[in-house]
Amino acid sequence: MEIKKDMTIGELLEQAPEKADILLEAGMHCLGCPASQAETLEEACEVHGIDVDDLINQLNA
Repeated sequence: MEIKKDMTIGELLEQAPEKADILLEAGMHCLGCPASQAETLEEACEVHGIDVDDLINQLNA
């Protein structure tokens, strides 16, 4: 599965729950929040000040 920046956090965690640790390490500590489930990775990165391209590379590594 290729992870892209327009994927929602909910989709990512449903399809690859093992990736949650990477998100948590990046500073996204709101994974359990209902609103975050509908956010795209790009939107979440923007809110948290995280470089989306770096995060996508880590998730796809």
